[in-house]
Amino acid sequence: MSTNTLSKEAETRLMNFFNNKIDPKGMAKALRQVNYVMALGIMRENETLQQEVTRLESSFYWLN
Repeated sequence: MSTNTLSKEAETRLMNFFNNKIDPKGMAKALRQVNYVMALGIMRENETLQQEVTRLESSFYWLN
């Protein structure tokens, strides 16, 4: 397993972003949205019965 270290500039920019640019609720919402879109894409690619896909999509939305 390799470990990549960030440059001081990258670390400073990340700290600035999380401390000043986005609030925790906004970040949590963005993460949930990305998770939702990725999960839907994966469900649509797999061979699932079409009638189940609609039910899964609806269920996944409410879980998030």
